[in-house]
Amino acid sequence: MVTLFIGGSGSGKSAYAEDYMISLSEQKKKYYIATMRVYDAEGEMKMERHRMHRNGKGFFTIEQPIDIGKAAEKMEVGEGTVLLECISNLTANEMFAKEVPETEEVVVAKIVKEIETLSRKLTHLVIVSNNVFEDGKVYDKATTAYIRAMGSINTKLAELADTVVEVVVGIPLVVKLNNDR
Repeated sequence: MVTLFIGGSGSGKSAYAEDYMISLSEQKKKYYIATMRVYDAEGEMKMERHRMHRNGKGFFTIEQPIDIGKAAEKMEVGEGTVLLECISNLTANEMFAKEVPETEEVVVAKIVKEIETLSRKLTHLVIVSNNVFEDGKVYDKATTAYIRAMGSINTKLAELADTVVEVVVGIPLVVKLNNDR
């Protein structure tokens, strides 16, 4: 089963996703795939805030800023629940890892393929992503490509997901619920 949590920055989506994970996993192993790369003090503070929030919740953390499919190699075989936090970091890491940015088409195909593969190996995959389309600003070519890639990835993940929840000002709104799976 795949569940996608999406929302703006600071919307509360990560906290809801973690609580949802805990309700799903019961006594099963809980993995937290962290995709954030820390570049400065602000990033370090954000990462530490996330660590403190999930402290004592029984998560086994896997740091995997790129090549998300490799995270499965670090998990035990069997029923597992995974929280993937978050798609926007993963997309930026994949797109801008080299001196010349990767194309949005390559990044979208890679990330979606690896998540599809990962989802088939797990009992539950909970994904957190950002809605990056709300500010209406005009950006440079690379940032615009990143935003388009995020849109494509979010759309494909929403298609893949059994449940999609948008978190708005701390309120979860179910926008897709597929009981057929």
